[in-house]
Amino acid sequence: MKHMIAVLVIIASCVISSVGQSEKDIVPTREMERINWMDFKAAVPSKVQTVLLPTGTLEPHGVINNGADNTAPFAIARSIARRTNAMIAPTLAYGITGSMEAYPGAFQISEAAYRPFVKQILEGLAKNGFRNIIILNGHGGGQTAVLNAVAAEVATERKVRTLVINWWSFASDETKEVFGEDGGHAGSNETAFIQAIDPTLVHPEKYSGPEMTTAYPTAGTWSAVPFPSSIGLYQKGQGFPKFEQAKADLYYKKVTDKVAALIIDTVKKWDLAGL
Repeated sequence: MKHMIAVLVIIASCVISSVGQSEKDIVPTREMERINWMDFKAAVPSKVQTVLLPTGTLEPHGVINNGADNTAPFAIARSIARRTNAMIAPTLAYGITGSMEAYPGAFQISEAAYRPFVKQILEGLAKNGFRNIIILNGHGGGQTAVLNAVAAEVATERKVRTLVINWWSFASDETKEVFGEDGGHAGSNETAFIQAIDPTLVHPEKYSGPEMTTAYPTAGTWSAVPFPSSIGLYQKGQGFPKFEQAKADLYYKKVTDKVAALIIDTVKKWDLAGL
């Protein structure tokens, strides 16, 4: 009996050890600012060739945090880094804010300053051995165009592969699937995404209703600076914040799964094409 118990204990120990080994990552941390240079050298590019770069800005977002455009892409990066076998570069927290720059706590970086800064960061990531540079962008407007252009330049000049993902646009189908309608800047989709990440950053008690929102104008109809509301709806009458935790969690999972799948599929196709 004692012999049988001893055998069972040994088997159990082996199983636990095996599970622990299978769960152990190939790097001590996926975050570049938390890893030391020796572990980085051992992992990049021999084990890890992909890097996720979160980009955003600081601007008003209705009743969620001013840094929502940074919170969202960084959370996505942390959720998918291991699945996509990627490191996470530090978030670029300041960007081209545009028409909401006048609101308290917002920052505006000019394109003249932002463009070369971003380019040198991408070049630095390439120099450090990353072959696949994935920009997880959390802020739209003029910033998107700059990121697209600079990423293309670096891909051509440094012979690396770049992908820019604007998560809220890429997830528009998931927004309509989960909420039954379109979303907006600080609307149902973005508010839910932040709520899933950290509910303490969401303040439903400060939401006074539709009067806090403005639908974005149809191109060529009107424009206003500053934009009159910190919640901008993509479609009139759609996308008001709902603050439903279950839908927020579901939406977060659908979005992160979709982003991860795009990255995995894109890298696979780059490899198959021999690029």
